[in-house]
Amino acid sequence: MRHVFLAAAAVFSMSSIGQSAFAADAPYIDDRSTADAVIRSLYSAINRHEFARAWGYFGDTKPAKDFNAFVKGYEGTDTVEVKTGAVSDEGAAGSIYYSVPVAIQATDKKGEAKVFAGCYTVRQVNAQVQEPPFQPIFIDKGALKPSTEDFDSAVPASCGDGPPPPKKDEALEQAKKAFLATYGGQCDKQDPGGKPIGEPDVHSIHYKDKDAQPSDPERETRLFRFFCSMAAYNETAVYYIADDVKGVAQLQFTEPDLDIRYENNNSEGKVESIHIVGFKTTGWATNSDYDENTKTITTSDKWRGVGDTSSSGTYLFRNGDFSLVQYDVDASYDGEINPQTIIDYNTAP
Repeated sequence: MRHVFLAAAAVFSMSSIGQSAFAADAPYIDDRSTADAVIRSLYSAINRHEFARAWGYFGDTKPAKDFNAFVKGYEGTDTVEVKTGAVSDEGAAGSIYYSVPVAIQATDKKGEAKVFAGCYTVRQVNAQVQEPPFQPIFIDKGALKPSTEDFDSAVPASCGDGPPPPKKDEALEQAKKAFLATYGGQCDKQDPGGKPIGEPDVHSIHYKDKDAQPSDPERETRLFRFFCSMAAYNETAVYYIADDVKGVAQLQFTEPDLDIRYENNNSEGKVESIHIVGFKTTGWATNSDYDENTKTITTSDKWRGVGDTSSSGTYLFRNGDFSLVQYDVDASYDGEINPQTIIDYNTAP
């Protein structure tokens, strides 16, 4: 493919894009395995205020006249987000040059967000012909300009003769938007594995309605699990489901409203009775997991750290939605794990 070199001077347009006021919360990404990973690593370093690391992703052509000027260029900004598109490449004289379509959204300290878009050139020198010191894959040039597009659609389709962009997963994008709009300010910035907020686990559920004919095609429901927060002994998540009829919607979990009585009204004593006095719904799933084999979501809420008191639910997928089919409660603070089942419809029709 014909490789398009970008004017090095244009990279200075990025000097206003950068710092995160929450540097300690930004995920640490230092990945030079691919061209787009280098770009994500650059903005990880910027968000964490690790400017020497950010400077190090560039080759001989630097993004500013010197390091101090580079750092100063990020004084006015608070956070920066980055998206990358379909990468193209071309080999030339012992190197591979990659063109990376990029869009970034920079938010200043006043809360004003601006979108920039363009392309980076990333170069990988043939490792077999190098001599010390080794030069890893690096940013050669870049050019971003202000964009009037929404951030989600601002990534260029390609750079030069790059491949067409992959088809956008509309349901996934809608679910991510809905989650971030509702819970983005409440949830942790990343999950325990380092995955950033708003990147869900995705499952596809194929099934036939109960009234479907043998010749009818299978339907598909998508399930998106978003990690939210990790406390001392409980982890919360939020789920969205999507299909071709109802679109994208947050999954609500039915729970029984319980009247728990203890002997002598002493909650530390023996449980006298547990009665269901109604039902309620919640958008939170605690210590949850989805099992693809049984098509069930299970939840387990520890009432205290030792886990001797808890409630847990099993939600079975059927006919396009999840239903509560089993609910167990251990209401005794006795140091033992001995739940009792108070709802049991755990049989698929």
